[in-house]
Parts: sequence; C-alpha cells; structure tokens
Amino acid sequence: MISSLHMRIPPPWNSRCCRLRQQRLTLVQCLTARLTKQGQRFLSSLALAVTRDSKAASRLISKFVASSPQFIALNALSHLLSPDTTHPRLSSLAFPLYMRITEESWFQWNPKLVAEIIAFLDKQGQREEAETLILETLSKLGSRERELVLFYCNLIDSFCKHDSKRGFDDTYARLNQLVNSSSSVYVKRQALKSMISGLCEMGQPHEAENLIEEMRVKGLEPSGFEYKCIIYGYGRLGLLEDMERIVNQMESDGTRVDTVCSNMVLSSYGDHNELSRMVLWLQKMKDSGIPFSVRTYNSVLNSCSTIMSMLQDLNSNDFPLSILELTEVLNEEEVSVVKELEDSSVLDEAMKWDSGETKLDLHGMHLGSAYFIILQWMDEMRNRFNNEKHVIPAEITVVCGSGKHSTVRGESSVKAMVKKMMVRT
Repeated sequence: MISSLHMRIPPPWNSRCCRLRQQRLTLVQCLTARLTKQGQRFLSSLALAVTRDSKAASRLISKFVASSPQFIALNALSHLLSPDTTHPRLSSLAFPLYMRITEESWFQWNPKLVAEIIAFLDKQGQREEAETLILETLSKLGSRERELVLFYCNLIDSFCKHDSKRGFDDTYARLNQLVNSSSSVYVKRQALKSMISGLCEMGQPHEAENLIEEMRVKGLEPSGFEYKCIIYGYGRLGLLEDMERIVNQMESDGTRVDTVCSNMVLSSYGDHNELSRMVLWLQKMKDSGIPFSVRTYNSVLNSCSTIMSMLQDLNSNDFPLSILELTEVLNEEEVSVVKELEDSSVLDEAMKWDSGETKLDLHGMHLGSAYFIILQWMDEMRNRFNNEKHVIPAEITVVCGSGKHSTVRGESSVKAMVKKMMVRT
C-alpha cells in the first residue's frame, strides 16, 4: 500500500498565551505554505481582470478577501510577496491586497508580515510607501525595545530574502544603534544574532565573524546559532578551510557540534563536490556519536551525481534494486559515501514493524534519500523474513505523501519512484 499520512493536533485554546502562540504559528504557516487551490483560482482570475481594468482587479480582491478564511487570504498574499512567485505580473497588487486584508475583523498586526510588506515595497521601488510603514510601526511600538528589536530582526530577514543591499544596510545600522543604546541583554543578543545571520545571508561571513568578537567585548558569549550561521556562510561561498576553522573554534569554545551543524558542513562539501571530505566528516560524526538524520541523507545523497542522474528518468528500468547492485555503478568516491550511511539509525526511525503492519515513512526525504532508504529497507525485510525471531506482518505500507511539497504540487516524484520500484521488485 502506498499512502500519505495525515495527523491533526487540535490547538490549545485554554489560555491567552496559547492563543497568541497559535496566532503566530498560523501566520508562519500562511507565509510558508504552498499556494492553495483557492489562491490559485483567485490569482488566475486576477490576471484576467488586470488585462481589463484596475477597477475590476480591485473588486475581485475585495470579493476574495471578504469570502476567504484567514489562512487562504494570507497564503495568497504570501505568494505574491515571495521572490519566487509564479505570478510576477501581479506583484504590484500585493500591497492593495494587504491593505484590503487589514480591514478584516480577524486581522491582527504582526511584525513579520509588516516586515515582508516593507521589503517587498522597497524591492518594487516604492520606497516612500515602505518608509511610511516603517515610521508607522516605530510610532506604534514606541519605546518598547523588545518589540522593536523583533520588528527590526524580521525586517533584516525580509531584506535578505529579497537580496536588498540598501534595505539590509539601513536596517543593520538601526539594529546596531539599538545594540549601543539599550541596556537590555535580551535586546542586544537578539539584535546581534540577527545581524550575524543577515551578514552571512548577504555573503559577508568574515564581517559576521568580526561581530562575534564584538559580542564578547559586550560580555555576550556566542551561541551555537551564531557559529552555525558563519559556518554555513563560509560553506556556501566555498571557503571550506574557513568553515572548518570556525567549526574547530566552536568546539574549542565548548559548543558541541550537533547534527544540524554537521548537515550544514555536509551540504557545503556536497555543493562543491568534495566527496572525500564528506566521507571524513561522516566518519567523524560516527566517532563523536553525532546521530544521522533524514537531512543528513538528503545532504549526502543529493551530492551523488550518479544516483541523481539515474532517478531523473523514472520511466527507465536502469536504476538498481539493491545496494550491492548500486555500488557496482557508482564511482569510487560515491561508494565510500553510501557505505558510511549503511549502518545508520535513520532506517530504524523511519520503519515500524509488528504483526499487524510494517510501515516505512518517507516524509521529509528527497528523491535520492527515499531511493536509498528503500534499498536498505528491502534488505532489512529480507533478513527479517528469513529470521524466525521476527513476526511476519499482515500488511506492508510505504508512506510517501501526495506531492504537497513537490516541485509540481500534487505530483509526487517519490511516490512515482516507489510504485516503479515495487512493480519491478
């Protein structure tokens, strides 16, 4: 059976704190989720309306917001604000859509959403409108430093997302001024954390490293977050020796290298085709007791070009159906890489086995990872079927999702691959 797994956890409405937390979570979900079907229909209709006249577009926006739940409306807005929007011709309508949304009774002002709007307006060249929103926000927040620093942190993240050097530099200066004027340790730490992260996102990890030293001068010890930002910042640029130097510095300062940090290092090695370094790092993880994760598999197997090229054409019957067969077609470095994955705990965490069912959950796995896990799983099943200590399950289920997060929504390449492998097996 090939299926998807769904689980709904009811929100805790038993306190105001929980309600506020749920509202923040809902906004993040709206801003990060893929465009809904209702949103798709709205934007398609909006594209046709724009070709007629602006009044028609305005009426359509008003009707859509009035008839849509909060999640649907904010999700459509998020899509127009995204640098990767599939409707770039409609970008000019993002601000009118936002203004119409603010009129709804369910709308609540949120620093993250306002920051997204400001960065978007700046990118569109509407800098007067962007500055007006900034001034309105500063007036709204007044002298509440904690809320102010949160707004600036969201704003610098949004400018980074849109690759706006001017907006980033301006917000960085505002945060720096807040660091120097505030007596709050919380405010200083949050500001410096965001400044370091932003510098790395903008391709300036060396400046971010200098800021670590400034933190120490101010009596603040850097955390694993700041180190990881700089590690990944150097890694993205291919400055691998600098990346390794920061890893060593982090360890010498007493901050443990964990799975998240290791995955950043592995991803950087993979992006620059340094598979031999990747093997050494995987061995270091094992020796240090750092557990592998699904993201470890993704980072490693996305870097194996032979595997990824084999899986590009799922109609082909060429890809191997066992790890032994796979190693025969990989190059020497790739064989060394996959060998390091063979005895990890990732399969055990993804697999359930009892008399009623054996289940393999592939959620979160990229195509190469899902393929390799299935090969491991089939080997494990053969071993268990031949071992009287293990029960024979009544049903076998592979959980691979329905394509909600695929490149083309609703078309799961993992699901198609699983079907192909099961038929051939």
